[in-house]
Amino acid sequence: MSIRRYDNVRSVREVCQKIAEGFVPILRRTPGFIAYYAVDGGGGSMATVSIFSTEAMALESNDKAAAWLTENVADLQPEPPTILGGRVAVSTVA
Repeated sequence: MSIRRYDNVRSVREVCQKIAEGFVPILRRTPGFIAYYAVDGGGGSMATVSIFSTEAMALESNDKAAAWLTENVADLQPEPPTILGGRVAVSTVA
């Protein structure tokens, strides 16, 4: 899993719209992709969660995300994210 936190985003709504239209289709074609979430934290903060079948695939997704963000929303998201990635240690679903 890879979790990226972004602060001082100029428009979380617009970034999320562009992610849904442009980045999510790329993720869906990526081997090992399981799920993706974008969370509006309020006050110009947001986080994204990428889940892949292996830790290595999840960590590789950070490079794809960085490249896509630079090309598509750099004007809305001026600061690089804080990234936490690794193997999921505990998981549960309803």
